[in-house]
Amino acid sequence: MNSTYWLTNARLESGYEVQDGVITGTKTEIRHLFIENGKIATIVDSNTIIADEWPQQDVKGLLLLPSFIEKHCHLDKTLLGDRWRSVTPVPSIFERLDIEKATLPSLDTMTQERAEQLLQIYLESGITHVRTHVDIYPEAGLDNLDAVQQALRAYEGKLSYEIVAFPQHGLLRSKSAELVRQALRSGAGLVGGVDPATVDGDIEASLQQMVELAVEANAGIDLHLHDAGHLGTFTMKRLAQLTIEAGLQGKVAISHAFGLGDISASQAEQMGELLADAGVAIITSVPIDRKFPPVGLLHQHGVEVAVGCDNIFDVWSPFGNGDILERVGRLAEVSRWVDERSLAQTLQYITGGTTPLNHDGEQIWPKIGDVASIVFVQASCSAEAVARRSKRVATMFQGQIVSGSL
Repeated sequence: MNSTYWLTNARLESGYEVQDGVITGTKTEIRHLFIENGKIATIVDSNTIIADEWPQQDVKGLLLLPSFIEKHCHLDKTLLGDRWRSVTPVPSIFERLDIEKATLPSLDTMTQERAEQLLQIYLESGITHVRTHVDIYPEAGLDNLDAVQQALRAYEGKLSYEIVAFPQHGLLRSKSAELVRQALRSGAGLVGGVDPATVDGDIEASLQQMVELAVEANAGIDLHLHDAGHLGTFTMKRLAQLTIEAGLQGKVAISHAFGLGDISASQAEQMGELLADAGVAIITSVPIDRKFPPVGLLHQHGVEVAVGCDNIFDVWSPFGNGDILERVGRLAEVSRWVDERSLAQTLQYITGGTTPLNHDGEQIWPKIGDVASIVFVQASCSAEAVARRSKRVATMFQGQIVSGSL
């Protein structure tokens, strides 16, 4: 596809329809967008006569949305492309870790091959940025990192990414600090961790080690925290304190953070203020089998919140299809966000905060100068796309179609 061209007859949201003070729908307009060097250079009305000789691609009224972000995945864990297998129930995380450690090296398929299958599914669902955790532990060394990097290189120019050096078996428990340090020198950009209390057995030492590694490498942190109730919130409070002390505000995230779903609304508000002050983000996979963080409440208190798919057919779960729009639709459904504005604003949790309309109905995307990373959707508006998990016809990354066709 030419790097300079017109997208014609594109549907863009322009505001909310209001009747008697109640939002009843979303207004849209058909516009032409001029794409140049991967960015949106011009936006004009559909009745504008295009007089230049640049190529034109007719979008035929498809809705344009900002492309999606998968904030929590495990490219090295998926079993896609290998044979079907269900999950064997086990009494604790430690048995699950043992099963995974035995299973993944025994597969007939290669890690890179399986990772590429999942990346293709992500593109087809509208995702153009992924944050992937990669298992780092003594028996595997940096093999998983190498394989995932090879898969990501195969998709160079189609999506962007971040890599978390993830000591799945415990940073302290598996004595993986030096391996994580090596991973950070080899392309990973975030330090991972898992349940400092339950897995590592020492909250303070585990968190201190994570922070030290992050500061040393000028990296971020993304902690898997499954611990419930007070244990979970205590760990979050301590990480928030350490984040501020180390000057890591805006570079730290807590994935799952189930403890936030186990406390009262007033306690969650206090935690929201604390996390916001520390610049600690929350990432949830919106599980249906247990309580999860109160996304809306946290967002209202200034916490950055994102949704990720997490497990996609692996040793931990036989479920998951890689459709992030379906996952954020689940968030809206569970949260009972059924009105036009609430549904539309749900999109922000898979776009890094970007929505076509802001809360007041003002059009804020796309703007001239925005990167042309776009999902072309068969829907009348964002609210319908979220509620109905509408079909994605094509995905564009930095001005180039990387999945589907127009």
